[in-house]
Amino acid sequence: MRLVDTHAHLDDRRYAPDRDAVIARAATESVGIVTVGADLASSEAAVRLARENAGVWCSVGVHPHDSKTLDRAGLTRLQTLAAEYRVVAIGEIGLDYYRDLSPRDVQRRVFVEQLALAQERRLPVILHNRDGTEDLLRILGEVKLPAGGVVHSFLGDEALARRFLKLGLHLGIGGPVTYPANDLLRQAVAAVPFDRLVLETDCPYLTPVPHRGKRNEPAHVTFVAQEAARVRGIPVDEVARQTTANASALFRLA
Repeated sequence: MRLVDTHAHLDDRRYAPDRDAVIARAATESVGIVTVGADLASSEAAVRLARENAGVWCSVGVHPHDSKTLDRAGLTRLQTLAAEYRVVAIGEIGLDYYRDLSPRDVQRRVFVEQLALAQERRLPVILHNRDGTEDLLRILGEVKLPAGGVVHSFLGDEALARRFLKLGLHLGIGGPVTYPANDLLRQAVAAVPFDRLVLETDCPYLTPVPHRGKRNEPAHVTFVAQEAARVRGIPVDEVARQTTANASALFRLA
């Protein structure tokens, strides 16, 4: 692998017409993919995609939007999925106080339950955070994550980045680093330790420049790498080498 897209949603219906071609384009660009679960159905789909495609791994989890749907039977099913071949993380889990599609107390409870699953399986976590930073940091400060994790689609400044880094987490950098308005994010990417950055697309969302406004896909992680190289003032091959090493170590890709 030259690059790793550590956060894709290959099960999304927008890929229904050409999913195989999307995966093939990533393979042509030597891009490995972690396709991410957001509820039980997408977690099941992620496991199937990882089984069927070389160069694809997966995570399983329930997004905070869907926290209210995770009952005891669902948690048991998630535990079973977490033991599947090529499952490398628990996620996408966390807090979202921006849309509040599940009650906040339920979000927090389900987040803690899934953190416990990550502890049990010794898997890293893929963290979603939108407007829930203080509660997220508080909860993370109260648990031990033996395999660490990544803050998906990190959009903060250097000060916030360092608060997450102190917890042993990686930062997931995606298409927004290419957007003109995100100078503080670029400053953070330039300043934080290089061994704590991983690249992602969040496809089909958050498409980087120069394809912004169109459907995103894993092969577009190359544009994220190019921007990371520019802001750090190093060759893109160095970004590829280090971020792939980071992702491979974090998710134990093999």
